[in-house]
Amino acid sequence: MDAPTTLHEHGLGNLLGRSPAMHQVFGLIKRVSPTEATVMIMGESGVGKELVAECIHNMSHRAQGPLVAINCGSIPASLIEAELFGYEKGSFTGASRSHAGVFERATGGTLFLDEVTEMPLDMQTRLLRVLETGRFYRVGGTQEIKTDIRVVAATNRNVTEAVANRQLREDLMYRLAVFPLHIPPLRERPGDVPLLAEYFLSTLNRTSDVTKGFSPCFLEALGTRRWAGNVRELKNTVERSFILADEMLELDLSITTPAHVVEPVEAARPAGVHVPLGSRLDEAERSLIEVTLDYCEGDKRRAAAVLGCSLKTLYNKLNSYARERTEGTETIGRHIPGVAASVPMVS
Repeated sequence: MDAPTTLHEHGLGNLLGRSPAMHQVFGLIKRVSPTEATVMIMGESGVGKELVAECIHNMSHRAQGPLVAINCGSIPASLIEAELFGYEKGSFTGASRSHAGVFERATGGTLFLDEVTEMPLDMQTRLLRVLETGRFYRVGGTQEIKTDIRVVAATNRNVTEAVANRQLREDLMYRLAVFPLHIPPLRERPGDVPLLAEYFLSTLNRTSDVTKGFSPCFLEALGTRRWAGNVRELKNTVERSFILADEMLELDLSITTPAHVVEPVEAARPAGVHVPLGSRLDEAERSLIEVTLDYCEGDKRRAAAVLGCSLKTLYNKLNSYARERTEGTETIGRHIPGVAASVPMVS
């Protein structure tokens, strides 16, 4: 593979693509990388936002410094402050030693804030202040620390909708999106599918010391897919086919395709939800949540993304509905001798 800063016939460094859409992205990356501007990378899950952040770092003047990444959506709200800013020994139960947060560890380099719209709003306020002043305190600390970093953020949400839904502070959005960069989904650049598939196969062959190849119809079949999971789904599909193949890779949809992206199933589902005129707002909301969950085949994380709410909010709603069902069944049980309610909570 070419050096991370090289534009070549297959893409830009480790970013692969020959489509016009990706070449436009490569041009923007080359423009913004040498600057100190904060970058907001936007795109669906699986398009390679972290690879874009790595490319920006490697093409910047900070390439010799560290690239530190943190996923804001995977850290509990009670711990994210300590992960961002660090903490002093004894500042809370279990703090047996001092710890440097990502703002300190990224000094001289780049800090990549992945899924930044999942960060709690109160922490977004603190983040905004640090970005504006370049100074912060560790949890339990009294000494002000100055940081010298470049921030690159990423999200799979529409940032305008995230602001409207109070998932992202508007002032933080403007601070992070000095240079917005949208990565197109794989379905909008089908010409890149064969290139990516060949790269994934060559990597697997090299790792396993074999010489497997694609069957004549394999690449053609890949080109007909929607790739809801984008490049990540394509990589997984090639890897699963590689494991099953002796010499030639075949595409077995019954094995390689998750049920929620099989085209006939998607087409058979209803296009919307019908709410009778006169329904209460909470009834309409419940109908929408239940239909969305059915559409996502019970995948709560995916349903929350479709509904534009946090996973915690969705769980709270579902637990509330479960309690209502439990109470209703208990009421019936009190009026019908011998009937006892036993309804499990939604988890």
